[in-house]
Amino acid sequence: MKYGIFKLLCVCFLLMQTGLAAQNAPAHDSWRVLLQKHVNSAGKVDYAGFKLDRARLQAYLKTLADNPPRETWRREEKMAYWINAYNAFTVDLIIGHFPLKSMLDLDGGKTWDVPRIVLGGKKYSLNQIEHEILRAQFQDARIHFALNCAAQSCPPLWNKAYTAENLEKALETRTRQFINTPYYNDLRGNPPAVSQLFEWYAADFGDLRAFLNRYGKVKIPENARIRFKPYNWELNSQ
Repeated sequence: MKYGIFKLLCVCFLLMQTGLAAQNAPAHDSWRVLLQKHVNSAGKVDYAGFKLDRARLQAYLKTLADNPPRETWRREEKMAYWINAYNAFTVDLIIGHFPLKSMLDLDGGKTWDVPRIVLGGKKYSLNQIEHEILRAQFQDARIHFALNCAAQSCPPLWNKAYTAENLEKALETRTRQFINTPYYNDLRGNPPAVSQLFEWYAADFGDLRAFLNRYGKVKIPENARIRFKPYNWELNSQ
């Protein structure tokens, strides 16, 4: 009798452990390996190489689909999940149509609105992930420098996966690097010229001059007029 109770308790414990494991955020190791292999330090992407590894990429996407965020996850785990999902599904979309000149060539330029991403049985578009989840739920302007829309003017794709452990440092670093890269932002110009991202998402940045001066090596004077650079939508390929 005692053995039977002990065995039952062991089974219950194993079931609990399995349930807890299923609730854990997925590891992003396979995505990291693919990024290291196909994205250089400048964020340029080898889409042809990625296409040869599409089966591995789609295996990672299935992991995301089978393990959507749960309430029990930490904030950093949820943010890392959604950022990686946005970037990985964008890469998969590109290689599914590669060779391609620009994301604007897909779906009449509105490919970001197509709900083709299935996660946890729910369909999402790239815009839903960005605007309804990442921007609305987390309200952290730095996410704009982690998401990659596969364009030359877009903040470069990081060749590492975001995780709960590296998220805060990565967001700070990616934001600082983007703002201080002259191709994206000419802070020394007269007037200074910055990415259109700062115009499109002005509500997220608040006092733009203060935000830029927080991260920029060159400080923008109070009386300087800030202009916005034209966006280059050509593919961010190597």
